[in-house]
Order: sequence, then structure tokens, then C-alpha cells
Amino acid sequence: MCGLSGIIRKNGLQERDLADIQQTLRALNLRGPDCQEYFADDKVALGHARLSILDVSNAGKQPMEDESGRYVIVFNGEIFNYQELSAQYLSDKGIQFRSTSDTEVILYLYRYYGAKFVTWLNGFFALAIYDKQENTVFVARDRYGIKPLYFYEDDQQVVFASEMKALLKFSINKEIDTEALHAYLQLNYIPSPKTIFRQVRKVEPGTQLLISAKGVTTERYYTLPKEGETRDGRTYTYEQACDRLRELLDASVKRRLISDVPLGAFLSGGIDSSVIVSLAAKHSPHINTFSIGYKDEPYFDETKYAELVAKKFNTNHTTFSLTNNDLYSHLFDILDYLDEPFADSSAIAVYILCKQTRQKVTVALSGDGADEMFAGYNKHLAEYRLRNLGAGRSVLAALKPLTGLLPKSRSGKLTNLIRQVDRFAEGAALGNKERYWRWAGYADEQETLNMLTPTWQSKYQAQKYKALKQQLLGVLDADTGINDVLLADMGQVLQSDMLVKVDLMSMANSLEVRVPFLDVTVVDFAFAQPAEYKLRKGVRKSMLKDAFRADLPEELFNRPKHGFEVPLLKWFRGDLRDLIEKDLLSPEFVKAQGIFDNATIQSLIKQLHSNDPGEAPARIWGLIVFQYWWKKYLA
Repeated sequence: MCGLSGIIRKNGLQERDLADIQQTLRALNLRGPDCQEYFADDKVALGHARLSILDVSNAGKQPMEDESGRYVIVFNGEIFNYQELSAQYLSDKGIQFRSTSDTEVILYLYRYYGAKFVTWLNGFFALAIYDKQENTVFVARDRYGIKPLYFYEDDQQVVFASEMKALLKFSINKEIDTEALHAYLQLNYIPSPKTIFRQVRKVEPGTQLLISAKGVTTERYYTLPKEGETRDGRTYTYEQACDRLRELLDASVKRRLISDVPLGAFLSGGIDSSVIVSLAAKHSPHINTFSIGYKDEPYFDETKYAELVAKKFNTNHTTFSLTNNDLYSHLFDILDYLDEPFADSSAIAVYILCKQTRQKVTVALSGDGADEMFAGYNKHLAEYRLRNLGAGRSVLAALKPLTGLLPKSRSGKLTNLIRQVDRFAEGAALGNKERYWRWAGYADEQETLNMLTPTWQSKYQAQKYKALKQQLLGVLDADTGINDVLLADMGQVLQSDMLVKVDLMSMANSLEVRVPFLDVTVVDFAFAQPAEYKLRKGVRKSMLKDAFRADLPEELFNRPKHGFEVPLLKWFRGDLRDLIEKDLLSPEFVKAQGIFDNATIQSLIKQLHSNDPGEAPARIWGLIVFQYWWKKYLA
């Protein structure tokens, strides 16, 4: 696991570019603490910050050149089938490998086969390969966006980096993208390919770029299969699909246990991480497993379920028991690490889990991706019920005026139930796309627009925002049941929220996280299966659960699904009140900044202290993150 950066200046590198590339590596030091080095000639500079996982010797260092000196690579990620690819495609080339790393295999695959090698890779990655002879740079990102890559181009240069904080070390235009800001204020994250800056974009998953004197060409090398598009051409019964899923996941986990450094697994006590641990324990007895518990929030504490799984599979288990004060004590470390507005508050717990886990291992397996692939969220069940409600939808929609009057909050069991019923009733009156977008966010579009000053409202381009939504939600046009919602989740929620959260919080602690559910064989198989396999008889993740029901403790299947709610409201009414009201969202600062409408912001703050806080805590958290970021990078 590493960080990379690069610059291609169209009229040749300048002296300051070398200083900038070194600055980017310092910015990436947590992502790659073991070594930071760069390559530069008169046209291109490539930087690499290394976290050593495979071939920890100096032979695995980057930037890496092939023996001819023509090609140079910087690579972030892990390729799990690199040994098989080497045997299949490179064994007859007479190559004298200088390392045992996947990086060198990738380099020679490109040398001999060109860009098509990317489709052979099984793993996660962002990479750049410079061809000195052709004066081109080939860039690619993994299929699902597990590893990030930011990209910027103007008439003088092309630059890219693993993190925004590294990209900002180059001279770039920092104009805020108003449509991205608008999306952020709705969702609490910025959907890819947008970033907070208008001229910076994220390289999209499953795409490759070729940067040359002619400009930048982009090509998609991977798309998710549609229902029925199995790679092997077979049609599976439900029972056959469960059996095949077991086989594919087992192989995926086994691939991800290869490491030259200590390895473990996250174990939350939910189905997803428990499945991964059950498989990992077969191949790696007494594997290290890690959980976090919440002393102050017993309703959200799942450690008893995690410990049941750990005991069943005889893992070397560690539970980190946290108080709300533990969560709060890491708050500003997280805010300082964020280099783009990102306000999923569960990142706080993920940060602590990664920090504690890193004390014992360098690599951890996680269960991310299963909810988006197999319909594991409450919203998936709600969508399923709505689509099967028929005429009852109009009756449900008519309840909205009533539920709108009742107190709603995520902080209490009853008020959270009312909040969910209210959102369910609201969704019943909307079409598939608008319902999905509304359920993904914390405010509707007009409420969000009202948060901006008239000056910033005038910068907002509704047509561009509509085009962004269409790009993200176009898969919902198919109306193929829950599968279209899962496709949308893969392209939006997983890519821009869940994977970003895990990557940021793990890299902040120099921990590599591997995601077995996002093996290409597993994902392709899952999306080719009928929608009814995933919500069979209204049971979320039915195919995954039935595939592993005989392996896991029965208690895991007989409990409600819930995540962990960070006690934002409690903090906002207590420890963070001064930060909100006297600093980041004070009338004086908001007015001087000129982005947000003071009256709307103060109304949100007032709602925090009412009996009906609703979504105000999440929206205020989004504002706090933005303001903290703005003061650090733009003020």
C-alpha cells in the first residue's frame, strides 16, 4: 500500500516542479511511511511513498524501471494474481526479475502487452507507467474505486496524486465547484467523479487514461454485468448460487491472505465480517481479529456477537472498548487529516479501529461491499416493500403531513423510528430516481440551495447538477427491481462514501485494508444473479446469509441490523457548542466567508437545541467539516 503522485508539464519540467513532487511525498507520508522517492527527467516526474507489504526489501522500491530503462512505474495497491500472471504471460520472455513484488510484474506486463493487461489484474490499484520512448504516461484505477486517484489538467500541465493534500502541492486552480458543494451539503460526501474543486476530478473506477502530446484520452475497461450476464454463461438456481458464492468468496479470502507482514481481520459481529473471518480462519488458524465496542452506547455495542464468532473460529481476538470521550478525543485528528470535505461521522469509529489494529498488524481484511452487492441496508428493504406495495403507496404518501409533525432524531429509538417512517412516507410519493437521491441525503435540493448566499446561489448551475444526478442514477432507468438500486449504490454510496471512509481512515494510520467481497469474480457473480436472490421473501442479504448459515452462530441471524451512531447531538449541545457558535458557524465568520446564508445556518443551530432536531445534527456536522477544511486550505 502506498501513495503516488506525478506531473507532466507540456513544455518541459521546471525547477520548482522537482520541489513540488518532493512536497507531495511529504504530504503522503502516512500513506507510505517506509520510503519516499521520485523519478524525474526533462518531461515527467513521478513520486512514490511506500508502505511495504510484498517484498519489503529495497528491490521492491519505487519508482521502478524495467531493465531497458524505457518504462517507469509508480503503483499503489495489491495484485493478488500477479504470480499466476507472471507464469502465464512472462515466463517465456527471459526476464531476470530483480524483486518478488507485484509492481515489477505489472511493469513487464505493460512492456510486452500494452494497456490490455489491466483487464487481467485481480486486486485494487492506482498506477502510472511512463514510456520514455513514446513520451506517454498510462494511468489506470481499479474496477470499484478501492484506491483513490485525483487528476488535474490545464493548458500547462497534467498532475495526479493519491490524495488531494498531495495534489494541492502543485500549482492548480482552486475554484470551488458549486455543484459539488451542493451535492456535499445534501449527501455529506462528494460523489465521484466530482471533487470540491472544479478542475480536479477523480479518475473513475474501471477506467484508464493515456496522457500524451495530443492530450488525455480516457477509456473504460470494465463495467458491472447486468442481471443474467454470468461470465461462465450458466444460469444458477438459488441453491446453486449459494454454493457458488461460497466457493468464490473462499478463493477471494485465500488470495488476500498473502503478505510479508502481520495480517488480521476486522470483526464487527455482523454477517459480512463474520463470513470473512470464518473463511480466513480455515486458511490461517488463530488469525488476529479486532472489534470495537461502545461502553456508553450499549444499544449499538455488537462485541458479544463478535466474540461468539471469534470463539467459534478460535481467532486471536482483541476488543477495543470505547467511551464517547474516546471518540471525541480523536475528532480533531480526523478533521486535520481530511483534505476534502467528507462528513460520514462513522469515520470516527473506523479511524480508532484502524489506529488500534495498526498496533498489532499492517494488513486487515474487512467486510465492506457486501451490503451494496447483496441488499443489506434498511433502505433496500424499504425500496423492496415500496415497489411491491401497489395502490398502498398513495395511502402511505398521504401519511407524510402527519409524520412531518412528529419529533424525529437519530439519537433515540422511538424518534429514530418516526424519522424512518417519515422518510418512507416521503419516498412513496417520489419516482425511483428522486426517491433514491432523497434517501441518500439529509435535505432536499431546495433546502440545500437555501443554505447558500444569493451570490453562491447564482454560481449554481442546475443543469450541471441534473447531469451529475443522471450520470449517477441512470442505472435506475432500467427498473429491474432491487438490482438497479444496488448498481446505483456501487457507483455512488460504495465508491464515494464507504470506500473513501475506509481508505482515508486506514491510510491515516498506515494500515492496508483488503476487501474480499470486492474480488472481481465475486462482484461479477453477484450482479449477474436475479434480484430476488438478494431479498428473498423480504430477507436482506438472503443469498449471502443462506450460503453461510451453517457456518456462523445462529444468534447473528436473529437480530436487527444497526450501525453505530456517533453522539453528534450530545457533542453539539456540549463540548462542541463553542466551536459551532463562536467559531466555525458564528454569524461573524459565516458573513465574512460569504458562502453560507447566515439566517439558514442559525436556524439549523437552533433546531439542534429543540425537541425535534431531525437531520440537523448530520447537516451541522457536514458544515463543521467543510468550515474546518476551508479554514485550513482556502482561508
